[in-house]
Amino acid sequence: LIAMEWGHEHRRGLSASWPQMGVPLGLVLSTGAVRLTTAATGADFLTFGWRIPFIISIVLIGVGMFVRLRVVESPEFEAVRKRNKVVRAPLIEALRRQPKEILLSALVRTSEQAPFYLFITFVLTYATKHLKVSSDPVLVDTLIAAALGLISIPVFGKLSDRFGRRRVYGIGVVATALFAFPYFGLLNTGNALLIGIAVIVSLLIHDVQYGPQAALIAESFDPDIRYTGAGMGYQLASVIAGGPAPLIAAALLQGTGGSAAISIYIIVCAGISMAALLLLPKRASTAAASAQASEVSHA
Repeated sequence: LIAMEWGHEHRRGLSASWPQMGVPLGLVLSTGAVRLTTAATGADFLTFGWRIPFIISIVLIGVGMFVRLRVVESPEFEAVRKRNKVVRAPLIEALRRQPKEILLSALVRTSEQAPFYLFITFVLTYATKHLKVSSDPVLVDTLIAAALGLISIPVFGKLSDRFGRRRVYGIGVVATALFAFPYFGLLNTGNALLIGIAVIVSLLIHDVQYGPQAALIAESFDPDIRYTGAGMGYQLASVIAGGPAPLIAAALLQGTGGSAAISIYIIVCAGISMAALLLLPKRASTAAASAQASEVSHA
């Protein structure tokens, strides 16, 4: 939110996409740290080596605190504060004024959240237990896709500035649905190259939604309750869509013995997101708010 509100009015999609890169960057760094520690400690990794990455991660806490304590409020929020419009009970106010946006913000993430956890976690179990192949190549494919995400996420964020958040996001939702059956079709071949294509393409399709997502959701809320409203919708999706997804997929696989039901599950998630995207109220351009904030910042 801070990145978006500090960004130029016509580059908010790009600005808001930069923090989104934390997910693929974290995936690359964490996996790399574990692999390096495993190589360095060898057989002792399970004894004490696994603690090393956790201890080193304390540095990230310090970096986060340093950055947060030095970030000033955005001009847009300062404009709200100058007009004495700061909400004292933002949670209650957000639920009272924009409950529809909170719910739809959560639902619009369904086709991004649920498939994402299938593409990065469930796929490892699916490869080893169902396909009887090693998870190591799949993990490498995931890391390659994550590295590509450092480029694709801001690209799709920028495209949302040019062509609109809803259009770019909608393309990602449709692509997710269309790739649901081909994804498992490629995995089921057991061929390392085709599995790699499935993993990388699936996560690039995810990035089509993830790039513009932060700006899409944040712009759905009034500035004085934006942080609370967007945060509630954002995290609610993680609870109802992201978290249960691998468990649902595992249950479907066990119950049906095949991947078709999981593909249908992904398509259903895409349908929910598309419906939410169409129902999410179209708010007026943020130009007025940005102009007003600019006036305050230059006062």
